[in-house]
Amino acid sequence: VQKLYFLVAKVTFEIKLFKMVNIKKIIVTGSSSGIGNSITKTLIKNKIKVIGISRNKDKNVIKSKYFQSEEIDFSELKNIPMKIEKVLDQNEDVEGLISCAGVGYFGNIENFSVDKILGSINTNLLSHVILTKYLVPFLKKKNKGKLIYIGSESALNGGKKGSLYSAAKFGLRGFTQSIRAEVASRNITVTLINPGMVKTNFFNNLDFQPGSNKKNSIIVYDIAKIVMSILEMNINTSIDEIVMNPIIKSVIKK
Repeated sequence: VQKLYFLVAKVTFEIKLFKMVNIKKIIVTGSSSGIGNSITKTLIKNKIKVIGISRNKDKNVIKSKYFQSEEIDFSELKNIPMKIEKVLDQNEDVEGLISCAGVGYFGNIENFSVDKILGSINTNLLSHVILTKYLVPFLKKKNKGKLIYIGSESALNGGKKGSLYSAAKFGLRGFTQSIRAEVASRNITVTLINPGMVKTNFFNNLDFQPGSNKKNSIIVYDIAKIVMSILEMNINTSIDEIVMNPIIKSVIKK
């Protein structure tokens, strides 16, 4: 009995110690809906302070002492530097970034306007790059930090009518690989999560969606749980890349 009690006490202590190695305050982009919103709510439940960034502050309201809302439109790149610098100046205790912001435009390349092409690449790739430019020196001063990016299975294989989306996600994958090598010596980890189809409002304005069977789409909360696991990991462990997919892939037309 004494040995069993000692074992239980030891395991309990180790679990508590493990969970102490986490982030206290973090920025989450795209926090008003979909994957970003689920991640935000999960972090708040675990008493991690979140600075939630979205393009519409009024839609980004979560009533919690652990939540702070900020408004940045990531399709307008020129506005990002001034706004993110202000956020960091006012929140010196930020320890990382979860970059979820994104839009989905699918179709034949000749049918996209130049503005649509620029808007897609700006939001899905360049906004992440610019945010990272400001977060990296900020975290280097702390000599620690976590950078987590939500990519896509489209970063692994280009698909028909997905040229814009895949171009951005392939670019994001290469970018995270390079940044990971740059910041590793400063105790900053970089993780890319590539989900398959997740049934969120991402598909509201598209002419296709995951199949109706629950096996055809990822539960958004599962992505949030992966993020929590990454944040709780020891600073010396890096999860470089994760690919998630529904157990059965199926796409249907609306």
